[in-house]
Amino acid sequence: MLQRLRSLISRPKAEAGAHHGASTTDRETASWLPSFGSADADLLDDLPMLRARNRDLAINNGIASGAIQTITDNVVGTGFRLSAKPDYRALGRDTVWANEWSNQVEALWRTWSESVNCDAARTLNFAGLTQLVFRSGMLNGESLVLPLWMPGDGVFSTRVQVIEADRLATPPHLSDDKGMRAGIEINAYGAPLAYWIRKSHPGDQFAWMSSANDWQRIPALTPWGRRRVLHIHDKERTGQSRGKPLFSAVMKQFRMLDKYQNSELQAAVINAMIAAFIETPLDQDSIVEMFGGDGDQYMADRNAHIKSNVRLKGGAVMPLFPGDKLSSFAPNRPSDMFAPFVDAMNRHVAASLNMPYELLLKDFSKTNYSSARAALLEAWRFFNGRRKWLSDHWAQPVYELWLEEAVDAGLVDAPGFKENVHAYARAFWIGPGRGWVDPVKEAKAAQIRMDIGVSTLERECAEQGLDWEEVLEQRARERTRMGELGLLDAANIVAQQPFIPDPANNEDAKP
Repeated sequence: MLQRLRSLISRPKAEAGAHHGASTTDRETASWLPSFGSADADLLDDLPMLRARNRDLAINNGIASGAIQTITDNVVGTGFRLSAKPDYRALGRDTVWANEWSNQVEALWRTWSESVNCDAARTLNFAGLTQLVFRSGMLNGESLVLPLWMPGDGVFSTRVQVIEADRLATPPHLSDDKGMRAGIEINAYGAPLAYWIRKSHPGDQFAWMSSANDWQRIPALTPWGRRRVLHIHDKERTGQSRGKPLFSAVMKQFRMLDKYQNSELQAAVINAMIAAFIETPLDQDSIVEMFGGDGDQYMADRNAHIKSNVRLKGGAVMPLFPGDKLSSFAPNRPSDMFAPFVDAMNRHVAASLNMPYELLLKDFSKTNYSSARAALLEAWRFFNGRRKWLSDHWAQPVYELWLEEAVDAGLVDAPGFKENVHAYARAFWIGPGRGWVDPVKEAKAAQIRMDIGVSTLERECAEQGLDWEEVLEQRARERTRMGELGLLDAANIVAQQPFIPDPANNEDAKP
């Protein structure tokens, strides 16, 4: 009785809905009944199809393919450059030691990262691997990297192997449960303990020959704490074990828009083939009556006459069959609303990808300097976030693994490295340059920021993909060479000239 009373009391609130978005009786939301499962329950069953469709879009849709390339160019570009920044205060050292130690480590890192010896497949250097890892993350929702120990050519034995995320799966002799999520063994807190990785891709031509022995269990860490698997993916919800592909939120819109554009294109091509219509005053009944029930003979004679006498060409006089008239064909395809509709859909897609519409479509023809700069600044926030995410989960862990080997081999002096690994391995990763919309204005702004103390040469150079120490060293070499050639006085005169903006190009001064 008490339970029934409680249900009667709560029913009006449920039906009315304190939050209109939760109403199940409103006509607009009555059929809106989404899943309310956990992060893994909502994702893992749909993940294989999401991956397959996401990769299909990247292959066959021009805008999707261009979006992936644009994001990759701005986040990774030609690769990340290491700027070692050991925490000398935590290590009880000074800046002189930090500079010398950093220069030595960066030089050793370049010998490893700029060769193919860092790749287990010996096909890519570290920059190429970084691009591959990032693109795999967008295509598959995640990247899987195995740090390996492969003694052989070169000084270092640390190498990495990038594998397809499809190979991470629960083997057939096991099943997903509280301790196993799509090939990942986890503990009670959700921390990964081991990864079950297939030795071949499930889509390979010999995948049907797989058995329980085709899977390999790889622990997340070695007994002494060295990472054996790098699983790089975004976590949108707590408890999420796998990553989600880039176009998941707009996959349906991409597909439908692609079909719509193809249909309009096919209609336009067909319409372009039709030049005009020829109308006859006779209907089918009249033809049958006139020819004694044989209307086919009339149509055959008429078509033969038209075929032999009518030619659509410049200045032509076209004789028609008696009683016929020529009507022009003016199709309305594509419709006037085609371009605005496609633009609106592309803006929806751009918003989902956190990219300005202009950058997604590579179209800045309808924007001015201020709008373009605002759009690019918004995009730069997104790219910087992605770059930090990639450096934290990919570049930094690989650097720490490599540095551990360099220290153990005696190539780098780092007393107490195991106890202070994070202090020694602290680093800043320089990505591709942001570029300038108006070089004169933005160079002057950079100079002002440094003059008033809100920025540094290191930060300004990093925004352009440069290492400030290399810039200064190169400038010093150039000035030395100019002095040897007797050009230093002229260079000093030019350097001392004050910056005088051109009023004709000063948009801020215009009314």
